[in-house]
Order: sequence, then C-alpha cells, then structure tokens
Amino acid sequence: TGKRPFKDCLIHGLIRDKQGRKMSKSLGNGIDPMDVIEEYGCDSLRYFLTTSTSPGSDLRYDSDKVKSTWNFINKLWNASRFVLMNLDDELKEVPLSALTPADKWILSKVNTLAKEVSYNLDNYELGIAVQKVYDFLWDEYCDWYIEMVKPRLYDKENPTRDAALFTLQTVLSNALKMLHPFMPFITEEIFTHIQDKEETIMLSQWPHYKEE
Repeated sequence: TGKRPFKDCLIHGLIRDKQGRKMSKSLGNGIDPMDVIEEYGCDSLRYFLTTSTSPGSDLRYDSDKVKSTWNFINKLWNASRFVLMNLDDELKEVPLSALTPADKWILSKVNTLAKEVSYNLDNYELGIAVQKVYDFLWDEYCDWYIEMVKPRLYDKENPTRDAALFTLQTVLSNALKMLHPFMPFITEEIFTHIQDKEETIMLSQWPHYKEE
C-alpha cells in the first residue's frame, strides 16, 4: 500500500511453563491454547496473557491464574444479569439533582478510571490498565455499589430507583468498554443487552474523563 503497517510494535517475552522452563517438544511441557480455550474460554486466556507479565519479561503459564480469571468473568456475568433483571423497557434520563451520594460516588470513580486507564494504555502499560478495571468492577461496582442499591431497586415506589438504574447501566457500560480490549467476547455479549443505542461495543465511544 506504500504505507507503514504499524507505528509501534510491542514485543513480549517468552511464555514458559510453571517452573520457568522454556516450552519444548523434548520436555513435553507445551500448552495447547485450544485446550485452554475449550476449558476456560478465549477471554480468560487473553486476560491472563496480558496481565501476568510486564513488557519484555518472560511469562510463566499458570492454569490457576487462568481459572481465577474465569471466576471473575462469572462474577461479571452474574452482576450484569442482575442489572438486566431490573432494567425497565425504557430507561429514563436522570438529572444530576436526582442522584444520591452513592450514585455520584460510583460515577466519579468510573470517570477517574477512564482517565487512568487511557493514560496506561497510551504508555503500553496493559497489565496495569486492565488490573484497574478488574479491581473497580469486582470491589467497587459489584461488592459495594450493587449491594448498596438493592433496597432501592426492590422498592418500586422509591423515588431514587430510576437514578440507581441509570447509574448501574451507565457505569457498567463504561467499564465494559475499558475491559473490551482484554475480554472482547464477554463484554460484547453483555454490552449488546444492557443498552439498545449502539449495535456493537467495538464502534462505541471510548469513555473520556470529564473534568466537571
């Protein structure tokens, strides 16, 4: 085409076995990625390979870490199902004045997350970037915010219920976009169900930090 195919190339180290040995036919310690995908899925393997080493360093394959990623995917799937079960057919626009302190807290956290993850990705710190998304989803979104809003969701007459639903959907949508480069399949599946404005997460707007 007469144009350079890439501006930058990121070179990773060797993928070794759990004992740190180079994988080889003679040692019989090779790992067939298709076997791993069959057991834990593409996203689990992709996430493990991205997060388990720093740029340029060798990586030791550890099936336990792949399995732990599978557990995270299950947690994300269950949290998303909970959101979907409570979403109304037509989500109402919610003014800032209707948000509770808990809503503002989690929206502020995902806003800051967008800034930090974008910075890490721009500097090729892939493992750091996705670890921040992982921690946010597991700890702050699933273990804290979802638990805090459950009483509001179960009370159909609660005046702040719409604010909770709006926040749940908005935060999850933005977090999925940041997780998508590392887990493309599960994020696409969830994203297409929690909103109907965009057909695919791959063409959606990347979350941008808002100073206000």
